[in-house]
Amino acid sequence: MSDNTQPQLLHLVIGGELTDLRGTTFKDLSQVETVGYYPNYASAFAAWKAKAQQTVDNAHMRYFIVHLHRLLDPSQDTKPAN
Repeated sequence: MSDNTQPQLLHLVIGGELTDLRGTTFKDLSQVETVGYYPNYASAFAAWKAKAQQTVDNAHMRYFIVHLHRLLDPSQDTKPAN
């Protein structure tokens, strides 16, 4: 059973080896790892941090947090309006 007191803000953590450290192009898309889907940023960040620390010796390996909730509902903005 899930905790419905907090809104679900779906996040995805993925990673793989990049072709260039200045960009976000993966070397081989078939090797991109899906770490998992998470209901909030805090749990996604914890997963991202753990995977990033495991691959610290490979400078071209990068992991990313994708804010899926923003893609699913673009009107949902987590930043306050100016």
